[in-house]
Amino acid sequence: MAAHATAAHSRLLLPRVASAPGASSNRRASAIRCVSAAPEEDQKTSGRVATVKNSGDSLMICRVLNGMWQTSGGWGRIDRDDAVEAMLRHADAGLSTFDMADHYGPAEDLYGIFINRVRRERPPEMLEEVRGLTKWVPPPVKMTSSYVRENINVSRKRMDVSCLDMLQFHWWDYSNPGYLDALKHITDLKEEGKIKTVALTNFDTERLHIILENGIPVVSNQVQHSVVDMRPQQRMAELCQLTGLKLITSLSLSLSLSVSLSDTHNSDARFLLLLRCRYGTVMGGLLSEKFLDANVSIPFAGPPLNTPSLQKYKRMVDAWGGWSLFQVLLQTMKKVASKHGVSIPTVAVRYVLNQPSVAGSMVGVRLGLSEHIKETNAIFSLELDDEDMNSITEVSKQGRDLLKVIGDCGDEYRRI
Repeated sequence: MAAHATAAHSRLLLPRVASAPGASSNRRASAIRCVSAAPEEDQKTSGRVATVKNSGDSLMICRVLNGMWQTSGGWGRIDRDDAVEAMLRHADAGLSTFDMADHYGPAEDLYGIFINRVRRERPPEMLEEVRGLTKWVPPPVKMTSSYVRENINVSRKRMDVSCLDMLQFHWWDYSNPGYLDALKHITDLKEEGKIKTVALTNFDTERLHIILENGIPVVSNQVQHSVVDMRPQQRMAELCQLTGLKLITSLSLSLSLSVSLSDTHNSDARFLLLLRCRYGTVMGGLLSEKFLDANVSIPFAGPPLNTPSLQKYKRMVDAWGGWSLFQVLLQTMKKVASKHGVSIPTVAVRYVLNQPSVAGSMVGVRLGLSEHIKETNAIFSLELDDEDMNSITEVSKQGRDLLKVIGDCGDEYRRI
């Protein structure tokens, strides 16, 4: 690290580490570097698009991403043709970045059909704007070059692309250092032209620091972030500001357990649990008019907490400050929403998009079942002034520091 970064590095209290075995000299040379954001770079994250980059790698994405986790089941039957038509409507409306994963049911296959429709039926400039971001969440096995290559090739085939726009990597057990081996092999595939950008999902600050110091050209980290859960704006944002790395925030959580929590001491059970986790800027729907002035403590007196995501985020509200303080937050956000003629969820997303180092936020799309394209596009035209931002921040800060209560980004389900 450059000498002028020493003070910031010390504040992070993170260890310096040696380069990963086998890391090339080029990767070591591209390890953590300090950056200064130019004014024009700041402007790129104030509108519809943002650029995530590291060294020579870069990718322009729509700042509101279409999250495709709802294709994995539990929200209704997905009709293939209806889903693809819905994806085309989103792209036509300028919502041209799609986020998926290897375990989101048919998501990657749907993208493959969709991108072929774009190639055949849309002008070439749309093909240049469409982005397909996928994730790889491997089981805790030995990360050999052949194993990594085989799995990435599956995604390339399903998505019908020669080069993945972005591969977001997740590793659930930090006690197993295989994540560095996996990322080394992923970087090799990037250098071969099979992956355009390498990214992470739900890594904490310490491991992100280690990865960057090992010369892995990560451009972003996808994390849970909301007006209640402001943990990414602490240690993680400091490292992002130092290095230029960006955050992508997830918007909705659906937790469909196939194992009981008492089983999670077993590594395979914890892996199954991980595969079903999603995250939330609108807190599974709690940050909405539906729960404004609602009393959820009396059965049948208010809207039911009838989904795993609502129950999970209610527990997070309790950890943060309780239902009474949450109502103050909703009332504050409703006042801001009414001022601008929008909804509370729109304000919730815009507030997070305005946070330092946040390049984009995800909105779940129920492809072929329901659409909120107009409401989603309203996020781009919403401008929260200082009074709006300060009023929300003031209430948010009245709650507990969840970094101390839960831990860093991603710890919410690593410490179940």
